[in-house]
Amino acid sequence: MQNIKDLFDVFPRLGRVEWIGIRPERRGPVEVVESVNVSEKKGLIGDHYSGQSGNRHVTLIQAEHLPVVAALTGRDILDPALLRRNIVISGLNLLALKDHQLQIGDVVLKVTGQCHPCSKMEATLGPGGYNAMRGHGGLTAKVIQGGVIGVGDAVVVLSVTTSA
Repeated sequence: MQNIKDLFDVFPRLGRVEWIGIRPERRGPVEVVESVNVSEKKGLIGDHYSGQSGNRHVTLIQAEHLPVVAALTGRDILDPALLRRNIVISGLNLLALKDHQLQIGDVVLKVTGQCHPCSKMEATLGPGGYNAMRGHGGLTAKVIQGGVIGVGDAVVVLSVTTSA
């Protein structure tokens, strides 16, 4: 019988990159891309956050949460660009990835924390948009190994890491 700690490394399947967006300018529109170059020092090349906080190189959001946020805001569907996250991932419970490393293509990311919604969600999604996003905002991650991430890439959970 496995103990609870052992179960932290067991996931039923691989994840998948469904969508990628970057924001070349602060407060600018999100540009949807099929792939993005990723650097250990800069994060997503072309994103306005590039070169800033290493703990927030990349933002990830769970595809399965998009219909929930859409329903909570009275929409039929929700364009991921409205949420201003970088990568939409399906097939994995992102909240279970605390302290894990992920491999996407040849890129390795370390999950660094939750990506809580900001006040812009109220303006973007309408009244109650901020609260609709609470618990569904996704994760932030630091780049450990650079490379290229593309739509359709598998997302592999590598391990639980020790806090550093």
